[in-house]
Amino acid sequence: MREKTVLVTGANKGIGFGIAKYLGLSGWKVIIGARDEERAEKAISELKSLGIDVPGWVNIELADLASVQQAANEVNEKYPELTLLVNNAGIPGDMSVDGGHTELSDIKETIDVNFIGTFALTKELLPLLEKNSGRIVNVTVPSEISPYWHPLAYVASKAAQNAMMGVMAMEFVQGNKPVEIFSVHPGPTTTDLNGNMSLPGFHDIETVGSKMAQLINDGNSHQGEFIELYPIVKED
Repeated sequence: MREKTVLVTGANKGIGFGIAKYLGLSGWKVIIGARDEERAEKAISELKSLGIDVPGWVNIELADLASVQQAANEVNEKYPELTLLVNNAGIPGDMSVDGGHTELSDIKETIDVNFIGTFALTKELLPLLEKNSGRIVNVTVPSEISPYWHPLAYVASKAAQNAMMGVMAMEFVQGNKPVEIFSVHPGPTTTDLNGNMSLPGFHDIETVGSKMAQLINDGNSHQGEFIELYPIVKED
């Protein structure tokens, strides 16, 4: 059986940690992508205490393209068996303002991390994933605008990420390339990103991490799909 090795970005906390945990518990070797050594080591310690195989962590600062290149080089060198990239890391942008009051600097910063940095990492690791018949999974939100929650910088950055997924999936199929890409919307989840918001319909990291691992491990092709684990629904 082929060894299963995954790099999860932003895996030191939140949904990323939940994904890393439940993939690890299901037999994956987990590489932690993070930008803070102390938080990365804390996550590794906790995962290892559960019996999860964590060979180490990679320092990735998605806002810094030199950091992304260095991280990709390290992954190629240390983990040539990589078969799965989970693009989870991201920043929220300023969720307290409406679209007309969103600062241009906030739009740029959010897109730099959530789209440009994510694309750069994906691009750099693509040859390795193609060689290993691997997969890319993006943690994202719908491009369609929800009337209930629509912070402009964040939604715009994720819409670009969704476009990246759709274009790449089509090209993988057209080029008959042995690599798969799809996107997953976890649904409303209580995390640091939203200030640990907890409202009716929200789920916790354990629930989302477990369901995400089940999806990744289901043995089916999800090429080009946008999958909602828990769609946003209007509360009565």
